Amino acid sequence: MSGAIAPPDIRPPADTRQLKAAAGRIREHIVDMCAGREGGHIGGSMSLVEILVALYFDALRIDPARPDAPDRDIFVLSKGHGGIGLYATLAERGFFPVERLAEYGTAGSEFMAHPHPEIPGVEMPTGSLGHGLALGVGFALAARLDGSDRRSFVVMGDGELQEGSVWEAAMAASSHGLDGLTAFVDRNELQITGGTEQVVRLEPLAERWRAFGWHTYEVDGHDLDALRAVLHAAPEPGKPTMVIARTVKGKGLPFVEGQARSHYARLSDRQRQRAMSALRATTEKGQA
Repeated sequence: MSGAIAPPDIRPPADTRQLKAAAGRIREHIVDMCAGREGGHIGGSMSLVEILVALYFDALRIDPARPDAPDRDIFVLSKGHGGIGLYATLAERGFFPVERLAEYGTAGSEFMAHPHPEIPGVEMPTGSLGHGLALGVGFALAARLDGSDRRSFVVMGDGELQEGSVWEAAMAASSHGLDGLTAFVDRNELQITGGTEQVVRLEPLAERWRAFGWHTYEVDGHDLDALRAVLHAAPEPGKPTMVIARTVKGKGLPFVEGQARSHYARLSDRQRQRAMSALRATTEKGQA
């Protein structure tokens, strides 16, 4: 809304070592949730981690103490099956105590497999794939009508791009010149039935988005510095921004990395210990 007071920018200092440490803690939370009674979407949550860290710890204008502040930036996780990754990120960012993650998958809990809007920091319920980008378009249009500099961000899965509604939203965004909208594709090249290129070919993906009128980047989706550079670059006037983030499904867990079978899993105690050992070894190597 015009003249509204923006929420204070209380982002922590953007120190790469601190962000990597946050990513490590988030991955451990994901493993813990997947070792619970219900299991979880571990592969696509692990591939998202650096994207979420770059957004929540360095780019989004948000205030965990006031998650509904009127001029906050908006984030929509269109690939709702990455919900446990979002929960872990929101907890680490201070939207609610980390201890609440233990509620995931328990009877009557708001912490479901897909994001629940009663959880602080969750803007919209998602999980029916193909709709998140349209929501982002709506939020970006609303900001324009309000005269607000609020920005909208959307993260999609690559298999989700096989939905026609994604491309309808892509056309609408460029037609309306929504330069306040930034979308990511978590390009891990896998969906539940196998490789995306074997199911429905998406490449050349960057050229497709450019043809739809989007200013398009391709980055390593696990490189925090590369993600931050894109997020802090000035938008191209009159064009929405697309970031194709090349990622690895199950990132951080060598026994499931790059495998479709990591889509959903319930980890045994032994698998949990193996996963934690792998994550902590990576963290120690990064700190050496």
